[in-house]
Amino acid sequence: MPLLKYEQIAEDLRTRIANGEFGPGDLLPSGRDLAEQWDVSRATVVKAYDVLRTDGLVVARQGAGFTVVEIPIARPAGGRRAGSSRVAGGTPYRRLGLPDRIAPPAHVGDALGLKPGEAVLRRMRLVLLDDGSPGTLVTAWFPPAIADLAPRLAMRGPIAEGTTHYVRRSTGRSPVEGVDTTTVRLARDDEARLLGVEQPTAVAAVLHVAYDLGHRPLVCEEGVTASHVFEQIDNYPMG
Repeated sequence: MPLLKYEQIAEDLRTRIANGEFGPGDLLPSGRDLAEQWDVSRATVVKAYDVLRTDGLVVARQGAGFTVVEIPIARPAGGRRAGSSRVAGGTPYRRLGLPDRIAPPAHVGDALGLKPGEAVLRRMRLVLLDDGSPGTLVTAWFPPAIADLAPRLAMRGPIAEGTTHYVRRSTGRSPVEGVDTTTVRLARDDEARLLGVEQPTAVAAVLHVAYDLGHRPLVCEEGVTASHVFEQIDNYPMG
């Protein structure tokens, strides 16, 4: 299905930000300029910027227009329901180390349908609490079919547009189904160190797998949260 005009504008701005034309804190083109460039109404441009703001990519500056976010945000693993945004539940985070290719734990390999010992691309981040302390340790595992076509996944630093948008642009594959499995276990020593807790500590581990239209896995994320900060609240209609 072809993109609507406001979606085309949002996607073009995403690409320009991703390519470094606009960096963190930079002012983006005005609504008037984009309306003239794309031959659309100002309302269409506003809608495009609303999409980017919902994705946590831009912020509105009173009297100045829109700028690229200076502090990227991320969510803990899971909860990627249709219609959800990166802003909802997103907080600042720190990228941990450099992306690398290693064989994942057995449960991740099973989730991605890998052969024993097959290496995948690993990216790690530490999602922070409001006071800046460690909240959730998230490890994302990308199978070779994705990582080979999306080289920026292997580079240092965050991907401003978000990995979902970048993977879609690079591979043409989008998530249509997510499966989240939450378990409770004891933290491994490396997890406890990164979360800043003493052993033994119970953690909640959320394993999230995103699948495309052909039910092929795009990514497996595991989010590990220490028990003393883990909380899950569901709000739903009844009756």
